[in-house]
Amino acid sequence: MSQTAAPGATGSAVPAEALLSSFALAGYTKAEPAILQPAEPFLDLSGEDIRKSLYLTTDARGEELCLRPDLTIPVARDYLASAAAGQPAGFCYLGPVFRYRDQQPSEFLQAGVESFGRTDRAAADAEMLALGLDALAAFNVTDIDIRTGDVALFAALIDALDLAPSWKRRLIKDFNRKTSLAQDLERLTLSTDTVRKGYEGVLAALAGSDRKAAHALVTDLMSIAGATNVGGRSVAEIADRFLEQSTLTGGALPKDIRLLIERFLTITGEPDDALAQLRTLASDAGLDLAAAVDQFESRIGFMAARGIDIATTRFATSFGRGIDYYTGFEFELHRKGNGVEPLVAGGRYDGLMTRLGSPNPIPAVGFSIWIEALAATSARTVR
Repeated sequence: MSQTAAPGATGSAVPAEALLSSFALAGYTKAEPAILQPAEPFLDLSGEDIRKSLYLTTDARGEELCLRPDLTIPVARDYLASAAAGQPAGFCYLGPVFRYRDQQPSEFLQAGVESFGRTDRAAADAEMLALGLDALAAFNVTDIDIRTGDVALFAALIDALDLAPSWKRRLIKDFNRKTSLAQDLERLTLSTDTVRKGYEGVLAALAGSDRKAAHALVTDLMSIAGATNVGGRSVAEIADRFLEQSTLTGGALPKDIRLLIERFLTITGEPDDALAQLRTLASDAGLDLAAAVDQFESRIGFMAARGIDIATTRFATSFGRGIDYYTGFEFELHRKGNGVEPLVAGGRYDGLMTRLGSPNPIPAVGFSIWIEALAATSARTVR
């Protein structure tokens, strides 16, 4: 199977190969992970919802396999299996990925860069954004919206609040799922007494248990009882809601905390302006957010040092890419006025390596490029 061509990729492979060469010159080694991958890491990291998008098969031993739906996880797995694991190393890649996309080709080209093991996080973050912008410039796409965020800032806020651990986990999960967090805050502020009444014993037994096992148990019990759909919710959705209640043992989310979170989520604008607003919020609320805010400020400095126009960069505390394993800086690059789908996107995912089996945390940051979309945008630009 070709590593440089995919349906709809006509005209994009040659400039994409040149792009790969530029990444190699910047010190990134070409990675070529296997097309057939274990399905478990993708399902574990992205949830069962991704199953409907995967192309799955099973080998003779019963192991579930899939055609790779992206290249970040395969590149990370190969790195962890190599002698370089734990040491600074950078990789670039270009190849087909396979994912069901409604009314779009299911095989498409993806290029990108992954950087592992660098402890100078702010500098590495800025380098990824700069390389992503270079990729767009190589395709003559220069009219760019730079959208950035930082889940580490939200995590620092939640960690500094006087909340039960179950609440903290829930709020971080909501942010990473890219749900409407503002809407969810409204629901979570309501008292859970009515939902929990009569089920305290069961909820207490489920609290803190293995989530997969608990979800399977609740789903099986409801299926045995003959439940298929209640109030428009599926059995799986009802099980999720029931398990949610098992973790929220501290009652409703306090209103003052909700208002503080909502204030935090309204911070947006140029990075320097957002930085000032964050320091003011921390001071007003008496919260220690210094480490995360200082890291944000350091990243701004490295971005400027790489020639990125900070004044045209948009930062929002509410920005997130909806990927559960992201832990810090996140970004998307769009052509102005070109809808919601990015041409380049990435971020920091320091938590991924341990979830893939590394005994020790390993810093990691990278980005992906959607080659066909970029080539099509480039073609429209030059006409």
